[in-house]
Amino acid sequence: MPTIKAAVCHEFGAPLSIDDVQLRAAGMGEIEVTLDAVAICHSDITFMDGGWGGSLPAVYGHEAAGIVTGVGAGVVGLSEGDSVVVTLIRACGNCPSCAGGIPTLCETPYDGDQGPLKTADGGKLHQAMACGAFAEKVVVDQRQVVKIAPDIPKDAAALLACGVITGVGAVINAAGLRAGQDVVVIGAGGVGLNAIQGARIAGARRIVAVDMSEEKLEIAKSFGATDGVLATSDKPWRAAKHAMGRGADAVIVTVGAIPAYEQAPQYLANGGQVIMVGMPHSGATATYEPVMMAAVGQGMKGSKMGDVVIQRDIPWMVDMYGQGRLQLDELISGRWRLDQINEAIADTKSGSAKRNVIMFS
Repeated sequence: MPTIKAAVCHEFGAPLSIDDVQLRAAGMGEIEVTLDAVAICHSDITFMDGGWGGSLPAVYGHEAAGIVTGVGAGVVGLSEGDSVVVTLIRACGNCPSCAGGIPTLCETPYDGDQGPLKTADGGKLHQAMACGAFAEKVVVDQRQVVKIAPDIPKDAAALLACGVITGVGAVINAAGLRAGQDVVVIGAGGVGLNAIQGARIAGARRIVAVDMSEEKLEIAKSFGATDGVLATSDKPWRAAKHAMGRGADAVIVTVGAIPAYEQAPQYLANGGQVIMVGMPHSGATATYEPVMMAAVGQGMKGSKMGDVVIQRDIPWMVDMYGQGRLQLDELISGRWRLDQINEAIADTKSGSAKRNVIMFS
């Protein structure tokens, strides 16, 4: 099998190592993509730190873009040379969730231990999140990619694979926000900024960003937030409600922090809903007083990957980007080489970065 370079996690919490690994050719219904860019998502970091368990050694990375360089049998609508966004959404198309229009909740399991990757000596190498994109190339199912115009910068396009669709989709698809409604976004990081963009695009009246950093609150305003509230202030929901003149119709929690989840209902208006996007470590719990939420018709709803249908949602987001109505380039904090990935991860962990992108060319 051909050999490529990949950043491999051999031990949870330890730096990644740049290894030679084997990548088999694309099989039935699969394509090979030579990557130009892959962004670092906090989900990758949580996985590599052991927050959700998993199989090791593993190649993480799931927010990528590149060029199709191999096409397996049975592939339809994709050819070598096509530019594509590569996502982790491996939808079978046939299970009840897929057939019901919710491919992000596909019920057909995928075993990354049996994926296209092997160590240099032929041993097991886990393809994390059905992607394994911290590597020069990937082999993925044809349903995981969306064809894009070749002139779209790949570093910007890569962000559409996860962070952008998760944030924008949480507002548009999960919350079903209507023009004139009010939104609170807790967390002004990569996903939070995209939730703010989604609220702006949807025509929200007030968009209140809540974060622990004054700097991030200022950045949030450049993406469409009308107001900013420091999460460290006493009862920050009071300041948010003052800015809106009422409670929020939707509170989008984009950080995996338990205090954020426990406080989220405090921001709501009667009939409002909390959209749960950020993912705490396994085993972490939050507590609520259900009688209060039941009495005023409030709700909580989980949203995975913005409830997107990638073949439907990514093309319109690409078009919005082309019109200048969806900011992508502004989300990129830094561009790094694959051999700098540990420094890029450390920079992401510092909390100051929006999105760091690994560039392969």
